[in-house]
Amino acid sequence: MAKKTIENVDVAGKTVLMRVDFNVPLDDDLNITDDRRVRMALPSIKSVIDRGGRLILMSHLGRPKGDAGDAKFSLKPTAACLGKLLDQDVAFATDTVGDDAKAKVAALEDGQVLILENLRFNDGEKKGDAAFAGALAAFADIYCNDAFGTCHRTDASMVAVPEAMDGKPKVVGFLVSKEIQYLSDAIANPQRPFVAILGGAKVSDKINVINNLLGICDKVLIGGAMAYTFSLAQGGQVGDSLVEKDKVELAKELIAKGGDKLMLPVDTHCGDDFNSNCNKQVVKAGEIPDGFEGLDIGPESAKLFAETVKSAKTVVWNGPMGVFEMPPFDEGTKAVAQAIADSDATSIIGGGDSAAAIQQLGFADQVSHVSTGGGASLAMLEGQEFAAVNLLDEA
Repeated sequence: MAKKTIENVDVAGKTVLMRVDFNVPLDDDLNITDDRRVRMALPSIKSVIDRGGRLILMSHLGRPKGDAGDAKFSLKPTAACLGKLLDQDVAFATDTVGDDAKAKVAALEDGQVLILENLRFNDGEKKGDAAFAGALAAFADIYCNDAFGTCHRTDASMVAVPEAMDGKPKVVGFLVSKEIQYLSDAIANPQRPFVAILGGAKVSDKINVINNLLGICDKVLIGGAMAYTFSLAQGGQVGDSLVEKDKVELAKELIAKGGDKLMLPVDTHCGDDFNSNCNKQVVKAGEIPDGFEGLDIGPESAKLFAETVKSAKTVVWNGPMGVFEMPPFDEGTKAVAQAIADSDATSIIGGGDSAAAIQQLGFADQVSHVSTGGGASLAMLEGQEFAAVNLLDEA
C-alpha cells in the first residue's frame, strides 16, 4: 500500500494544501495543554517550507455544531503554537473558504505557512460537500494527507478535496506514511510468531478486530473488561463485573473459532468497589464472587501474557488489561507494556488508551511504533479499506 510522500514531489514555488490533525486539547483560557499533535506534523511541514513551498494547513478541532462563533473550537491557538515551534510567523485565516482565507492564501509567499479556521465550522466538511471541497482544492497545486487519526473518515478534507484535485499530485505526509508502513504492511506480511493483545471494555468495539486477527495471528490475547463477557460465555461467575450480556453468544462463537489461538486470562484481580482503597482479592478466572468486580487481569495471567510476548516476532497491542489509571489495577497493563518494551519484536501500539498507557509508563521509545489514531488504527486492524488513502498517488 506504499504511497508517494511529500518528499517525492517538487514543492518549490508551489502551494501545498495539507490536512493535519491539530485536534489539540485546550484549557478554559484556550491554551494548548498538549502540543504533541502539532509537533508530530513538523517533519511534513518543514519538508514543504524548507524547500520553498507555500503551505496551507487545514484541520478540525473538537465537535462544534457548525458554529463559527464558538471560540473554544477555534484553531487560532495552533497558529501561535506552530509559530513558536518553527520560529517564524504563521498566518491564520478566520474562515475556511471565505474572504479572509482567499486573501491570506493569495498573500502567501514561498516558505510561509497559513492555518485555516476549523474545517468543522463549515457544514460542508462533515457532509463531504463538493462545492466546499472544490473551494479548498482551488487554493493549491498539491494535496498532502498527514492526518492519520481521521483517515477512516470520509469528510470533505479527506476524500472530496483530493478528488477535486484530479490531475494534481496527491501524497501522504510522513506520519501517515509511517502508520501505513506499520499497521497495514506489518499485518499483511508479519514476522512470526505474530501476537495480538486486545483489551478495553467492550467486545462490541473489537468484534471485527478479533475476527480479522484470529485469521492472521498465531495468538490473540484478551484482557480488559471484555474478558468478563468471554468468561460469562464459558459459564463462569463474573460477580458485578462489566459485561455485555447481549454479546455472550458472539463470544462463544469467537471462542469456538479461536481454539488454541485465543488466550483468555486465567485469573482476575477484583475489588468490591471502583477505587484504589477497596477490598481486593485475586481469584481464578470465572470465580469472581458476588459484590466484587474484575478490575484487572491477575498475576498469573500477566506472567502468561508476558511469556507469550517474549517469543513473538510481531506484536500488536490495542486496549489496556485493566483500570490502568487506578493502582493497583494497573499491574496487568504494566506487565504487558514491560514485556513488549523488553521484546525484540516489531511492536505496534494502537492509539487511544494503549498509546496513553505506553506514554504514561515511559515505554514509548522502546516500542517500534505508537499509532496516532485510535479509531483509525482499529479500523486498519479490522482490515478496512480507507478511501482517503486509496485515492492518493501510488509510490
